[in-house]
Amino acid sequence: MKKTNLIAYLMCALMVVGCSTNAGTGSLIGGGGGALLGGVIGQLIGKNTKSTVIGAAIGTAVGTTAGALIGKHMDKVKAKAAAVENAQVSEVTDQNGLTAVKVAFDGGILFDTGKYVLKNNTKTALAKFANMLKSEPDLFIDIQGHTDSTGSDKVNYPLSENRAQAVANYLVSCGVPSTQFQNVSGFGPSQPVADNSTAAGRQQNRRVEVYMYASQAMIDAANNGTLQ
Repeated sequence: MKKTNLIAYLMCALMVVGCSTNAGTGSLIGGGGGALLGGVIGQLIGKNTKSTVIGAAIGTAVGTTAGALIGKHMDKVKAKAAAVENAQVSEVTDQNGLTAVKVAFDGGILFDTGKYVLKNNTKTALAKFANMLKSEPDLFIDIQGHTDSTGSDKVNYPLSENRAQAVANYLVSCGVPSTQFQNVSGFGPSQPVADNSTAAGRQQNRRVEVYMYASQAMIDAANNGTLQ
């Protein structure tokens, strides 16, 4: 890990608030035809890190009851996401210790090899996913692109970033508010989930991940006992 990345990581450990994107800032801006301006934003530590922080640190204490309400709501989100074709859904934890949902899409299903233009036959599933997101306006969203280790970093990092951006652009074109998107990042081959020495492993590593987590509005509703 580079020295600058290590320093950033230690600062995050000591001052969580200082090393994250604040809710409502750093979000993507919607443009003509659903295009998003600004490209890649909010990568927290750097391209060589093996993990990433999900969500923005909050300044509000979350009690046990509120945390349970958020967990219960995220169970509903997880069930909705699981109904989307080709979506691999799992439960994760954001940096506030709250339940979040990860949806992974196989990059080979979304894109042709080495490309970042969405295949037409994948757009129906993503449109359905967009409808789910529109039904959950208090979710914040991070999108991350990943590649296998084949080829050079010079190719893989921009490719992963462009693929993450392509998914974000399409979701916005389907009506998902751009304000829900907090971070859209590319990590190239730095975060493998499988063995890059095998074809099956490389296929798993070529992916786009969408993280859905509680916004401040959802946390406030949970603290007030009104979150359903």
